[in-house]
Amino acid sequence: MIIIRPIQASDYDDLHRIAVESGHGFTSLPVNEELLKKRIEHSEKSFNVEVTQPGNEGYLFVMEDTKTGAVVGTSGIEAAVGLEDAFYHYHLGKVVHNSRELGIYNTVETLSLCNDYTGASEICTLFLGEGHRKNNNGRFLSRFRFLFMAEHAERFADTVIAEMRGVSDDDGRSPFWAWLEEHFFSIDFPTADYLTGIGKKVFIAELMPKYPIYVNLLSKEAQLVINKVHEKTVPALRLLEAEGFARRGYVDIFDGGPTVEANRNSIRAAADSQKCQVIIGEVSEQNKFIICNSKVKEFRATQAAVSLRETANQVVISQEAADAILVKEGDWVRIVAN
Repeated sequence: MIIIRPIQASDYDDLHRIAVESGHGFTSLPVNEELLKKRIEHSEKSFNVEVTQPGNEGYLFVMEDTKTGAVVGTSGIEAAVGLEDAFYHYHLGKVVHNSRELGIYNTVETLSLCNDYTGASEICTLFLGEGHRKNNNGRFLSRFRFLFMAEHAERFADTVIAEMRGVSDDDGRSPFWAWLEEHFFSIDFPTADYLTGIGKKVFIAELMPKYPIYVNLLSKEAQLVINKVHEKTVPALRLLEAEGFARRGYVDIFDGGPTVEANRNSIRAAADSQKCQVIIGEVSEQNKFIICNSKVKEFRATQAAVSLRETANQVVISQEAADAILVKEGDWVRIVAN
């Protein structure tokens, strides 16, 4: 059975493997033993702390195949970004240049460095091994987070964002960064990406241009990838858009990829989810639901067929599903059709 649970120290080898497999542009999982272990430790502390409002917590989950015990994917949520380290974006704006006397009117797009998303919650670190990209596992690995957020709303901000991976080639070269590298930074994209991933962000404030950049001054290659996603990220973007996430003109400072946002309570999976009391029994229906328990440090989620008794706020699940998510008859769970 496929389950999702909080990461633990014994998952380090699997997390390191995922960091290697994920490749360039996956800033939140640098291939660095010390930092990966710190990420796991920070996540364990976050799941164990009592919270009344979002802070510096970071929740990292893994997808496990219980038949083999293998960790096959990961997915995360940052409770509130930018509270300790500056959280940068470019915002796309416009400047108008016009002359009545000459009859000239030009609109020029600009990129302005900002910290507008400070304090927002961020969904991040989504990766699924190729062998398990089936049976709606990818959709499950993304959407379960919205049930966790709905169940524990006090831990998260009203605004939820996701940074989408921008365009880069197989060698990690970003056309957007190439222009910035040439004129301002003198370090390549993988290096800048890695430094950010390990928390060394001071160079951004030191070297990033402080004034708005006119987009038409960038190289043609850089202009073409602004607000565009990597081809492998298109399915993830479509899924989030179906959940109600939308672009608001913010792009990544390294690869120009879009950041999308939504109000936490308006996210489709959260808004459509239901709290139901568990009945354990035979389930004849074949429709799959995402089911999660109401716990934090012992959080579990899975996909399973259920029988709904909506008028009584009850759901019938199998004993196998109940065991997978650590619930017994009479407990409450949150469910949504996947």
